[in-house]
Amino acid sequence: MISDTTFDAALDLTRQWCAIPSVKGEEKQLRHQAGAITDWLQQELGASIVSAVSSRGRPPVIHARMDVGAPVTVILYNMYDVMPATQEGWSVDPFKGGIVFLDGIGESFVARGAENNKGPLAGMLHAIKASADAGTLRVNVEILVDGEEESGSGAMRDYLADPGCPVRKSASAIFPSFCEYGGGAPRVYLGFSGIAKGEVRVDGGAWGGPKAAIHSSNAPWIANPVSRLIEALSLIGKPPTGELAKIALDDEALGIIAALTANFNPAAELRFRKTEAFSLEGDAQALLEHVLATASFNISSLESLPLGADGVIPHGARAGFELRTPPSLDPTDFLLRYRTALDAVPGAVLNVADSYAGFRFAADAPGVSALLKSYETTANSMPQIWPWAIGAAPAYAFAPHAKSFLLAGAGRGGNAHGIDEFMTLEGFRRFIQSIASWLDLMGREDEVA
Repeated sequence: MISDTTFDAALDLTRQWCAIPSVKGEEKQLRHQAGAITDWLQQELGASIVSAVSSRGRPPVIHARMDVGAPVTVILYNMYDVMPATQEGWSVDPFKGGIVFLDGIGESFVARGAENNKGPLAGMLHAIKASADAGTLRVNVEILVDGEEESGSGAMRDYLADPGCPVRKSASAIFPSFCEYGGGAPRVYLGFSGIAKGEVRVDGGAWGGPKAAIHSSNAPWIANPVSRLIEALSLIGKPPTGELAKIALDDEALGIIAALTANFNPAAELRFRKTEAFSLEGDAQALLEHVLATASFNISSLESLPLGADGVIPHGARAGFELRTPPSLDPTDFLLRYRTALDAVPGAVLNVADSYAGFRFAADAPGVSALLKSYETTANSMPQIWPWAIGAAPAYAFAPHAKSFLLAGAGRGGNAHGIDEFMTLEGFRRFIQSIASWLDLMGREDEVA
């Protein structure tokens, strides 16, 4: 089992790194965080740094290596960028952190990045260190740490796509995270959805609409950019969820969902999602089939410009969006059709920040069995297996380098991107143990055959 010394060191490292406000877009702090990670990898872990440079001004992709001369190599991937946070509503300063007893959850470390993903990053690295220090590390480890996961992982995807990429061929890649969602059984995801992010925007100009906010009495004869934006948004996605299309689930996915239904609790899922009702009726199987099969266009923000104005015709309006697709659909196809449809809306512009398709792996891919066994021994509960995650990660970019890419780890966290982001102390210990157990199991030939 993981020692108290390892647990305490991992918690202290989490606290140190959460104190660095490496918010996406904050170049100085992102470089500071990248430097701190690189120093730790060299000085504390004894890893070789393959690369830790910035490309085109983006946060550095950190690639380190633990080579023990083993026949099997694995990849451990994680991230060091976080979302913004202010002190408003938090139990502690989000960029100092602290131990807080959360009602219904227990003793937890609260800070921005505690769950997403500096806690898992620190725990992952200490799991490797504990195995290496004990002489039980029987796999070579490629460590990849991303500085713009919250912005689409562009630099990491470019690094992995380079024909000369030095990442070694690996049996499996994992993205260590707290997978006991809502305090339930730990989950195994066999793939990830695709995503496109961007904005739909309308500004006053030659088509009409003012170039600066004007008095609303002009409404009868001056076009309103907000009205045009609403028209543009009506051309994509079915209310109230933005549904675009549904795929036919294959036999393997349907079989996994049928097994998942036995211990999936819709009411617990709603509590975890801080929601009172689903958007559709149906039992657990119907809900799971729908959420996994459906492509959707989500409006994440809606603004008139200037913000907070009253009694005016705004000079502009914008809507931020995320378009998510199951692995067999490409978000780019939906955007191409939407761009054509917007030709009918004067002034409407589609700006796409990033887009990539989803990817899935087979249930018997290397790494899956070892992950299930690690959960059974550390979480003491039967895991939930999902055919893919409804969230997005660039699994396709790892596919040329590893035979699987899995979100992995016991442990409970919550409130990612929100107030009082946390990881439970008890869960953090389980998380470290689960990653150490997975590394140990992957050193056995029967797990990677």
